[in-house]
Amino acid sequence: MISKALLRCKKIKGQLIWRFAWSFSCCRQPSPCCVFSLFTPILYDTHIMFSCFNLSSVIPLFNTHHRTCAWGGFSDVGRNLFYLISCVSSLFIAGKDITFVAKVDSSSLTRKPAMKWLKGKWLDLASKAGKHMQFKETYDRNTKIYTYEMSIIKVVDGDAGGYRCEVTSKDKCDSCTFDISVQEEQQANILEAFKRSGDAGEDAGDLDFSALLKKREKKQEIPKEEVDVWEILKAAKPCDYEKIAFQYGITDLRGMLKRLKMMKKTEPEKTDAFLRKLDDAYSVEKGKKITLTVEVADPDVQVKWLKNGQEIKPSAKYVFESVGNKRSLTINKCNLSDDAAYECVVGEEKCFTEVFVKEPPVTITKLLDDVHTVVGERVDFEVEVSEEGANVKWMKDGVEINRDTAGSKYRFKKDGKKHMLIINEATKEDVGMYYAFTTGGESKAELEVEEKELEVLQSIADLTLKAAEQAVFKCEVSDEKVTGKWFKDGVEVQASDRIKMTHIGRIHKLTIDDVKPGDAGDYSFVPDGHALSISAKLNFLDPPKIHLDTSLGNKNTIIVVAGNKVRLDVEITGEPAPTVLSATEGRVRVDMRKTLCSLVLEGAERSDEGPYTITVTNPAGEDKAELFVKIVDVPDPPENVKCTSVGEDNATVTWDAPSFDGGVPVKGYLMERKKVGSSRWTKLNFDVYESTTYEAKKMIEGVLYEMRVFAVNSIGISQPSGNSKPFMPIAPTSEPTCLTVDDVTDTTCALKWRPPEKIGAGGIDGYIIEYCKEGSDQWVQANQQPVEKNQFRVKELPAGEKMLFRVVCVNMAGRSPPATLAQGVTIREIMENPKIRLPRHLRTKLISLVGEKVNLVIPFQGKPRPIVTWFKDGVPLDDKTVGTRTSEVDSILFIRSAERAHSGKYTLHVQIENMSDSADIEIQIVDMPGPPIAVTVTDVWGFNAALEWKPPKDDGNCEIIGYTIQKADKKTKEWFTVYEHNRRPSCTVSDLVMGNEYSFRVFSENICGLSNDAGISKNTAVIIKTGLAYNPAPYKEKDMNCSPKFTAPLVDRSVVAGYAAAISCAVRGYPKPKIIWMKNNMIIGEDPKFLMQNNQGVLTLNIRKPGLFDGGRYTCRAINDLGQDEVECKLEVRVFFNLGVGTPCGVAWNSNGVA
Repeated sequence: MISKALLRCKKIKGQLIWRFAWSFSCCRQPSPCCVFSLFTPILYDTHIMFSCFNLSSVIPLFNTHHRTCAWGGFSDVGRNLFYLISCVSSLFIAGKDITFVAKVDSSSLTRKPAMKWLKGKWLDLASKAGKHMQFKETYDRNTKIYTYEMSIIKVVDGDAGGYRCEVTSKDKCDSCTFDISVQEEQQANILEAFKRSGDAGEDAGDLDFSALLKKREKKQEIPKEEVDVWEILKAAKPCDYEKIAFQYGITDLRGMLKRLKMMKKTEPEKTDAFLRKLDDAYSVEKGKKITLTVEVADPDVQVKWLKNGQEIKPSAKYVFESVGNKRSLTINKCNLSDDAAYECVVGEEKCFTEVFVKEPPVTITKLLDDVHTVVGERVDFEVEVSEEGANVKWMKDGVEINRDTAGSKYRFKKDGKKHMLIINEATKEDVGMYYAFTTGGESKAELEVEEKELEVLQSIADLTLKAAEQAVFKCEVSDEKVTGKWFKDGVEVQASDRIKMTHIGRIHKLTIDDVKPGDAGDYSFVPDGHALSISAKLNFLDPPKIHLDTSLGNKNTIIVVAGNKVRLDVEITGEPAPTVLSATEGRVRVDMRKTLCSLVLEGAERSDEGPYTITVTNPAGEDKAELFVKIVDVPDPPENVKCTSVGEDNATVTWDAPSFDGGVPVKGYLMERKKVGSSRWTKLNFDVYESTTYEAKKMIEGVLYEMRVFAVNSIGISQPSGNSKPFMPIAPTSEPTCLTVDDVTDTTCALKWRPPEKIGAGGIDGYIIEYCKEGSDQWVQANQQPVEKNQFRVKELPAGEKMLFRVVCVNMAGRSPPATLAQGVTIREIMENPKIRLPRHLRTKLISLVGEKVNLVIPFQGKPRPIVTWFKDGVPLDDKTVGTRTSEVDSILFIRSAERAHSGKYTLHVQIENMSDSADIEIQIVDMPGPPIAVTVTDVWGFNAALEWKPPKDDGNCEIIGYTIQKADKKTKEWFTVYEHNRRPSCTVSDLVMGNEYSFRVFSENICGLSNDAGISKNTAVIIKTGLAYNPAPYKEKDMNCSPKFTAPLVDRSVVAGYAAAISCAVRGYPKPKIIWMKNNMIIGEDPKFLMQNNQGVLTLNIRKPGLFDGGRYTCRAINDLGQDEVECKLEVRVFFNLGVGTPCGVAWNSNGVA
């Protein structure tokens, strides 16, 4: 709560500084929401700055204002802790600099706050940063305060308007709005108008009189004779310059002399780049356009245009032109922001000028009207000016009326160019002359207010009549002597044969005979001499009538294309205006206007087709009309598109007509084709094709194609049909070749042939075999499905008959020419001697490993089918582990898992009647050998040892091809190979190490590999070392017993309540010591809250979710028979308490109760 405010004023070095010191009275108890702030608005001569220093965790926002400024209090926005310091709208002098400063304390914020400066509602001023508007941000690490500054350099009229300062931090946001008004500086003499262009100080730039051009006067005054000081200075002697400058208030003598020097130059300065430079200054009226033109020496050179030192980019406002040596800049719709210094740059050379924008005076386009009213009525004075946003000054009898003096009696209203002064309730005191002033004109009006006397005893009633009826309007006023006039729609009613007006006492009557439609309207009675009007309305009844368009044809049919919007406007007449009672239900919407009823259907669909009824009515009657809406659309896609036949480069495609023709007949079809896998469709016809069968030509043989078809009617083209199944343009193959008879039996005949010489891109799908009796032409197909192989056996043939055979090749293109046997074939059995064709690899011994599969296929021939028998070692094969399978042309012997017992001689015997043939197959099954036996070290000498052994008992059913010898010393017991593939059962091992004792082992080897086990030598070979003796030192056992001693102590800790904690130490001692944990010298027993662990002497005490009562001194004691040792530490437990909702801080208590 703000208790008081102190205002102090102090003048320091010509600068006026206002200081506001605010003091606060706070609650009895401290609260985190208390704010202690010092707001210091500092006013300089041309630089106005307001700053806010906040010492709490809130975010203050503020506005800068004119020197006459009022500060408001604080605004608390909920729990967000955002505070606003709002200021009243202020006025600034044009040409001055303004700086806005905001300071934000971020000590309690989790992240950096975001500051935005906005103009109006949405314009972010950060996008306008530049020479005219500058932004600055600093941060003090010591105080954690962010400082944000926004500076407006040389404020102009365009800077006027509403501003908003907005700050956000996470989900908190607050803002403050304020208005800035800019006023032209009132200049008393030429000194105030004198300024320099540029920003370098007193000595830079040229003299600039733009302030004089911008000066406006609100009232029309008699123009005074202007004195041209520069003409006086040019005509004066140099010794009189100082006197003239003092007389006219010129203080910048150096700039004045420089200006005179430039004015006295008779010829313009010659340059290499410019043939003609810009004029010194240009003047243009606001809203008009201006063109700046220079002539350059090089017609191809590029120029740059600058405004106040910033490069201008081409746009709708700034238009660049280049014609020959001329370069032009056109500025469209000039406003006050275009009043600036402009430069034209060519390479390193420049030329300068200034553009002055003159604002035309605001004139009054619509004058005030005199008002005559009675007491208590509202009065509106309205004036219309030439420009929007202009200021209008209101006065009454020479006294200004403004918002400060208006109170609740007057209200001001603006609507574009219209300005209104409203008097809510007129009184006798409001009588007088009212004025409206603008910068370019004025208007006045007189207000007369009379007392309200006349009363209406009976008002006029509204009438609703039909044609030829009589209308009577009657009213009664309080004064019998009062006369008046009758008006219809604001026009005075004149008496006639039909219209009679009577006045009897206090009653005034208007009678209209034979009422017609033109009599309908608003009637009013206005008493003479009184601001009173009594009104009523005459409604004429006319039965409704629906006027349909005769162009709709029979049965009022409307044809609509599907998907289009339907809008049928039906004219309806009748008084009063008829209303639509009903229309056929559906998606139809009815829109009513004065004499027009519109039926609207959005996006017509097929379901919308049907009859519709419109019914309109009014008090005079009812009328109906029926319509039929027919929906037409593009047809459905054609169906069942398929290829019926193909040729070498063509194909015939057929399809079915669409199921729905769209309501209009189908004109024809459009066809497209594409290659399978491609997405590019090729049109086959551009003119509509009427038939449903089409032959596509000019296709590539062997390429798969797809077809689709579009249906066409008068509405448009349908969607494409589904793609046809892929088809390939191909030609049939040539006839098969080399047709021969392979075999003949009593009822069958086997044929063989070769593929055709010409196959084509379609390939071969198979072969068809046909036969017939010799002398007949009735061919019978032997196979139902084409066969892929080049051989086939025709069965169920009549025995003894002479048959003819032929073979046809088929593919996608159809049947090829047939290949026919030249002579008939007699169906009877052919005898062939049996013969075994033994494979080459079975003519020698077949060796296989134990466990492997044995699968022997042995082909044979013979007719009729021979009898096959298998023998092993001359005895018929009767082993269940050996299987056989025999077909017409071969016999198979297979063993799933070979064993040694399967070794032997197998014989295949085939027999046809008394003819036979046989073949022998020798199989040997081998396995790993056994280990050598009786491995013995027979002799040792020097570094050598002699070994002998005997062959293994089991040779694996094959010859032993060698031995592998390995050695190992007794120290490392690692085996190393000495010899491989040793043929003899003995060897000599050399290069043994002196002093080592060696063992030896031997592996036997056959064609299957090394034996699984080795034969190990029964004795060892010791390589004796002579001349050295080793005398080891006596062994003394170390005593490991020691008393407990802690190698790592306990450490004091501070933990947070509710989170698991642990304390640790390390101890050593032998025998293993007993560990005891104590809290405050009390032994911790089997408390489940504590968990004690001992890992190789590392002792840990775990405390589950400690509380305040778990704080204290903890001791760890280690005891054994030789002594004891102990360590201790202090454990502090901290607990946080929240002070309340929205409080960003808390209080911590430790286990000792200290905050």
